[in-house]
Amino acid sequence: MAERIDRRAALALGGLGVGALASAPLLAQAMVDLGLSDGTGQRPLTDAFPGKKGMILQRSRAPLLETPMAAFDGALGDDPFTPNDRFYVRWHYADIPLSVDAAAFRLRIGGAVKRATALSLTDIQAMPKVEVAAVNQCSGNSRGLFAPRVPGAQWGNGAMGNARWTGVRLRDLLDRAGVAPGVVQVKLSGLDQAPGEAPKFAKSLALDHARTDEVIVAYGMNGAALPLLNGFPLRLIVPGYYSTYWIKALDSIELLTAPDTGFWMEKAYRIPATADAGVKPGAKDFATVPIGRMPPRAFFTRTTPQEARGIALGGDAGVAKVEVSLDGGQSWKAAQLGPDHGPYSFRRWAMPLAGLPRGSHEIAVRTVNTRGVGQKATPIWNPGGYMRSSIETARVVVA
Repeated sequence: MAERIDRRAALALGGLGVGALASAPLLAQAMVDLGLSDGTGQRPLTDAFPGKKGMILQRSRAPLLETPMAAFDGALGDDPFTPNDRFYVRWHYADIPLSVDAAAFRLRIGGAVKRATALSLTDIQAMPKVEVAAVNQCSGNSRGLFAPRVPGAQWGNGAMGNARWTGVRLRDLLDRAGVAPGVVQVKLSGLDQAPGEAPKFAKSLALDHARTDEVIVAYGMNGAALPLLNGFPLRLIVPGYYSTYWIKALDSIELLTAPDTGFWMEKAYRIPATADAGVKPGAKDFATVPIGRMPPRAFFTRTTPQEARGIALGGDAGVAKVEVSLDGGQSWKAAQLGPDHGPYSFRRWAMPLAGLPRGSHEIAVRTVNTRGVGQKATPIWNPGGYMRSSIETARVVVA
């Protein structure tokens, strides 16, 4: 990645015409079936969005682009990082930044600070650099698999991606402005705009969380500048937490002396206040809390009569082990694990299948993280379609 992001680079990376967004559905190359619970899983693949290729088109505006599971596939020793041009895209409102003048851009830090601060990209890149490998996963990843069906984007399993993020600690930025006494939360928002009187998208972190080593403001992704569709020029990275907190095109940081009572904290992205975030279908009037940490999950990326393989994430901790069942969950065997790239990264797994007898076999995969938290067989349900993390299964036919 270049040591500095200049205006020319910004426009080359970030030029996204409205026409490209509008025409995207017309340029689909093929259809894929996401296997959704209600049988409506057919979606087109598209190359129509700048900087992206072979993406599953869920919506044109605001863009919702899902990563095909095949894009996550690789041999056990391959890096588990999702290429930038295959990394999923999720925006809330249609008015997203279509270009950014990097020279004129400023990140503003205000609210309960000792000195209001505005930093250029040059200022930020001159600060101590850090890197973290972390999975970014939409809160509603796999929503289309919920049964009964719930409203919202009907994602398959591909509303996620894993990258090496390069930037600066959020803590160091806060220290540039100085944290005033009494601050309890840090509120963050970006360049995207809400229509009419709709609430601007913004999320808040507790001050103690915002000041941890892991939370960074990134300007780099997998060794390159952030793609515009993934948050150029700056993006908040909150490892172990769902993507709703990973503010894209970050341009505003506000320190608060009282909890954030805005729509996106008090009304949206909330889950049942139960141990597993699940309730009975149709339940109402239950207590809720803001969604937060991710649970562990394991996925298949390829199954053949010779081998099953895939990726796993530990959620808010590392992947300790991955197990595969060849008999529908009655017994489990340890899978081989690929290199460990840190507690918040995908980790590859593989299981040889040679020797299976002829016929059809249901295989399953599950993971346990380093906190000892594992996956359950029974899927949860909640009206937001959030936090699906149940055991995945696949069928292998040996001729």
